[in-house]
Amino acid sequence: MRKIAIVGAGIVGTCTAWALSQRGHQVTLFEQDSPISHTSRASSKLLHGGLRYLETGQFSLVHKALQARRFWLQQAPHLCHPLPLLFPIYRHSGRPRWQVGIGLKLYDLLARGSGFAPARWLSSADTLRHYPDLNPNGLQGAYRFFDAQMDDHALGLWVLAQTQALGTELVTQHHIDSLAELAGFDHIVNAAGPWVMDLRRQQPGAAEHQIDWVRGSHLFINRPCPAALMLPVPGEQRIFFVLPYQGRTLIGTTEVRQAHPAAENASSAEIDYLLAAHNHYHRTELHAADIVATFSGVRPLLKTAANPSQAKREWAFERIDNVLHIYGGKWTTAQIQGQAAADVLLKT
Repeated sequence: MRKIAIVGAGIVGTCTAWALSQRGHQVTLFEQDSPISHTSRASSKLLHGGLRYLETGQFSLVHKALQARRFWLQQAPHLCHPLPLLFPIYRHSGRPRWQVGIGLKLYDLLARGSGFAPARWLSSADTLRHYPDLNPNGLQGAYRFFDAQMDDHALGLWVLAQTQALGTELVTQHHIDSLAELAGFDHIVNAAGPWVMDLRRQQPGAAEHQIDWVRGSHLFINRPCPAALMLPVPGEQRIFFVLPYQGRTLIGTTEVRQAHPAAENASSAEIDYLLAAHNHYHRTELHAADIVATFSGVRPLLKTAANPSQAKREWAFERIDNVLHIYGGKWTTAQIQGQAAADVLLKT
């Protein structure tokens, strides 16, 4: 049995603690604030493969994420559920029907065996029956496909409870300033998410990976949403979501590169951006006065592209002596990433 310290009780650090505690090790999880906060509770509330990641060739990641949905649904069905989404197709706007159709056929192929129904095409009339407020002008129809939705905070706390039941000790409100503070441990895991470089800089040599701090902001509207939508931002390759969530409408997300790891509030430019994207596709326009809440989180993406929308969403590890640094990751695949981190850390 090894004595292991993990810095960061976000979903990746907590899943790593879970994997190590399952293998019988003595784990202490340190968190500077409260567990499953910051990035881990500021997601779009989706457990998804990442349909748009297929455009950047991230087939392995999409496959892992599509299979990971099944794990969460089987383990914690009270905190997540399958979610049908509509991807509307408009004439002379956005991706053509054939392109989205090919992408969804590949998505279904990669998801084979995960228990999700395949995508199917809906006529414009059927699409409007599912979502009456959708702009009908130029609407050809929509693809209907499945991902899953979760309560990210509650599901993360559920994972924490599993690892604590196996003996993991949680220390909150405790910021680790120096690796020297953890000298009494056999191994150290740096799972600090956006703050990962703070501890990495305390070891010699240039880091093998760099982090992009990319803020994602969301809006809550206090009205029910008839169906989940995945939509291209007008004039861009980016997509955004309009989702039903706990009786309200959730709209997100943005991708804004920033110069530090702490999340900032949604800017007025981000709010305007999301409202304009929403209004482009809806008969009923929303205004700033309709917003009841906003939230933002910083995604620590691997720095792999000039445009953060094209950045790889995979993760990477760097082991130096008895310290394992974790870079990047994705909520949906956090359990797989935690197991992989345990494999690398314990490898002799």
